[in-house]
Amino acid sequence: MTENELEILETEEVEEQVELQEEVNIEKELSDKYMRLFAEFDNFKKRTQKEKIQIYTDAAADVVEAVLPIFDNLQRAMSTEVEGDAKTVLDGVKLIEKQFEDALKNIGVQQIKAVGEQFDPEMHNAVMHIDDENFNDNTVVEEFAKGYKYKEKVIRHSMVKVAN
Repeated sequence: MTENELEILETEEVEEQVELQEEVNIEKELSDKYMRLFAEFDNFKKRTQKEKIQIYTDAAADVVEAVLPIFDNLQRAMSTEVEGDAKTVLDGVKLIEKQFEDALKNIGVQQIKAVGEQFDPEMHNAVMHIDDENFNDNTVVEEFAKGYKYKEKVIRHSMVKVAN
């Protein structure tokens, strides 16, 4: 082989190496773009799943909040003293209350504990205070309206009387 032929071979070899390196660089760039796109899509799926759960929780809480006054009225009706035929009506109302209470439990609504508990502003709304040495400070002594929560979201705070 002549010197000229060797130079041509070396030039071709260098050009092939340059082309190969360019193809490797393109492959790395495409692989990087793919990985970024995959990560973005995965984050999108996770974010939309969280938003979907939050929307459902807020919607269910709104429904429960609208129905709670009905439950309160049923409880007030049951606490009324009735004689005679009205007793059977009261028994019917008690059955409705029980059915309603079970329905709330089935969708995840829980009653907030109040009487005898330590006052918690996240769960209770103090509407009265009393000074009574028979109770510890900040103890709920009476509940005027029951509070409820759905999962960890408070739907309505318990309206309570607190001992100081």
